[in-house]
Amino acid sequence: MEIGKIKPKEITEEMQDSYLDYAMSVIVSRALPDVRDGLKPVHRRILYAMSEIGLNHTAKFRKSAAVVGEVMAKYHPHGDASIYEALVRMAQNFSLRYPLVNGQGNFGSIDGDNAAAMRYTECRLTQMGEELLADIEKETVDWQPNYDSTKQEPKFLPSKIPQLLLNGTTGIAVGMATSVPPHNLGELTDGLIHLIDRPKASVEDLLNFVKGPDFPTGGAIYNKKDVLAAYSTGRGPITTRGTVEILEKKAGQQFQIIVTEIPFLVNKSALIEHIADLVKDKRIEGIKNLRDESDREGMRIVIELKSDAAPQKVLNSLYKLTDLQKTFHLNMLALVEGIQPQVLSLKSILENFIKHRQEVVVKRSKFDLARAKERAHILEGMDKALDQIDAIIKAIKKSADKDEARQNLLKKFKFTEVQANAILEIKLQTLAGLERKKIEDELKEKKQFIKELTLLLADPKKILEAIKKELLELKGKYGDDRRTKVFASPIGEFKEEDLIPQEETVIILTHGGYVKRLKPSAYRMQKRGGKGTIGITTREEDAVEHFLSGYTHDNVLFFTTQGRVFQSHVYEIPEATRQARGKAVVNFLNLGPHETVTAVVTYGKTTENIFKHLVMATKNGIIKKTPVEDFASVRRSGLIAIKLKRDDILKWVKFSSGEDEVVLITSLGQAIRFNEKDIRPMGRNAAGVTGMRIKKGDELVGMDIVAKKREIAKKGYLLIITENGFGKRTALKAYRLQRRGGSGIKTAKITSKTGRIVSARIVSEEEKELIAISQKGQVLRTDFQNIKIAGRQTQGVTIMRLEKGDKVATITCL
Repeated sequence: MEIGKIKPKEITEEMQDSYLDYAMSVIVSRALPDVRDGLKPVHRRILYAMSEIGLNHTAKFRKSAAVVGEVMAKYHPHGDASIYEALVRMAQNFSLRYPLVNGQGNFGSIDGDNAAAMRYTECRLTQMGEELLADIEKETVDWQPNYDSTKQEPKFLPSKIPQLLLNGTTGIAVGMATSVPPHNLGELTDGLIHLIDRPKASVEDLLNFVKGPDFPTGGAIYNKKDVLAAYSTGRGPITTRGTVEILEKKAGQQFQIIVTEIPFLVNKSALIEHIADLVKDKRIEGIKNLRDESDREGMRIVIELKSDAAPQKVLNSLYKLTDLQKTFHLNMLALVEGIQPQVLSLKSILENFIKHRQEVVVKRSKFDLARAKERAHILEGMDKALDQIDAIIKAIKKSADKDEARQNLLKKFKFTEVQANAILEIKLQTLAGLERKKIEDELKEKKQFIKELTLLLADPKKILEAIKKELLELKGKYGDDRRTKVFASPIGEFKEEDLIPQEETVIILTHGGYVKRLKPSAYRMQKRGGKGTIGITTREEDAVEHFLSGYTHDNVLFFTTQGRVFQSHVYEIPEATRQARGKAVVNFLNLGPHETVTAVVTYGKTTENIFKHLVMATKNGIIKKTPVEDFASVRRSGLIAIKLKRDDILKWVKFSSGEDEVVLITSLGQAIRFNEKDIRPMGRNAAGVTGMRIKKGDELVGMDIVAKKREIAKKGYLLIITENGFGKRTALKAYRLQRRGGSGIKTAKITSKTGRIVSARIVSEEEKELIAISQKGQVLRTDFQNIKIAGRQTQGVTIMRLEKGDKVATITCL
């Protein structure tokens, strides 16, 4: 039912229609450039409006506000801010490779400073900008009504220059975006001429001329294969870097990194600020000072390094962590025929430009031919008139008025109406002999010009030759040296660990799932019986589970309650202070519900060469041996490490060489030692075999490997630490070799005073220090010489004095 002029319509249908109209408007009329002139509507309207009010490159500068007002009033029905922003960008030599507008005043900077208000700045076209508009008055382009149908505006410009590739463009439409980099004019003209001569040339052939993007900010491009791939398909990444020089300041003792060029579209001030933040956060080490010495002569960012810093390492960090290295993502999307959005290859863009110029040259030539014929016709009449000038003058004098004189010329002398009108307008000075010679010379010239244009229009090859000639003229007039260097080879791959110093570190993981790493020097060494320093801040219900040492370049395998394994790098574990709680391990491990980490091992390059197996032990005494290579590549979601029974959990994992021995220890003081050959190697999905029979109420609290080929097998000790802070070292030779699956022998006297055993491991004389940590986060660091050597059935001595209610959680050795 209609109500007046209101028609009912389904909202879904209206949304579809309206959104489609909006999308088409943004795509065609705002965000995407036309492949012919390389311009978006706002830029085209600005340039045309400037041309219309006479702002050519020799004109006096006019206020930008006047230009913006002209554009907004006549052609672009949008906000003045967006028009001025587009105008400003066309004047910035760090945004456009060849600026189209000559700006006077503050037009912004590479530091991100905004341009002054439009009432302060002035502008006019550059010569390059005028090349886009050349011959527009010769009916070379199609026209359309402006937004209120009061004026006509060009649908595209004649554009002698391949603007789309010359200055590039970026834009976001609806459901699509464009990103075209700028290029060098000389290279583009060479590529166009080559394509005119050899239409079947490939993109690879064109790369011999168009080397790659040429950014206004300079810098360097790496990997020509990426450039070829991007140019072939119209989209793809290209890696760019700033131009950097490493200067030696004090005879190899101190260096400076000097940045003289930065990647395209990078804000210099933001880059410097980002570097400063990275230094402050200690993500980049070795930088002592940072300053900007840029001036009118050029860019110069000075990065002073510390005396012990490796300059190449610092530079790699800058490439890795800042926009000093940036990927430019090509997506050469443009409107073909003014309406069809297409992703175009380099060759397609050049072909479209050549086709556009062919059409412009043909239209221009037809226009010139028509005007030349009109002028020649008039000149022929004037020449004929001069032959019989006396008779013509007599006939004109006898005529009553101008119309009668015209009719006399038409009838008596057989002139055309156009010629008759021209004769009636002739000046007496034309009767002079020299003036007649000028008419004859001009007529001869026009006839030659007509002949040339006629031949040109009749021969497509001549049209292409004309285009080539214009391109060579443009190259000679505006061509300059390439600013961006292009390197054929890709950037040398550097791994993240190359940026991380290799140093010893301590890793702490709590029962609540918080992890951190810190330097061993964070703990001062104390005598046996010391109270310890606070090593980690935990919540009341949390406790330290794992405390191990390694190196920053090592890998870490995290084994969980569900028998799964995850992999990480030591340096990926966040470094923190001794008092900090650390970060939640779930932030970088894809743990399932109620799944926690129960075993952690670190391994590096040396570990991979020495050890062949990973030996696993569960709380209920199940043991399993799996080849190390089965864990060489652990995916992000984790892998199965051992198949567990419902009431069991994986607790310990150690490396073995295949020739070692295994020691298992229970909380009630039982221990068993057997040869690892008693355990056959099994795959990751296997469940394992019985390692030790455990009595009811008891459980496994320790598993370690005795390296049979090392001195530790003869001179090593089994270190025992109880929950109440008692500890001792017992010689390994006190433990006889048994068969796997037994109940073991006594290893410690367990009383209410000592409490149950909480941690046990094999130690050698090479390991100098013990670090013990309590459930409340107290840490004791002490020399092994302070831990008494005692027999199997003794309780040991006090190692760590604990506060009331606190208990020892775990230990590690350095």
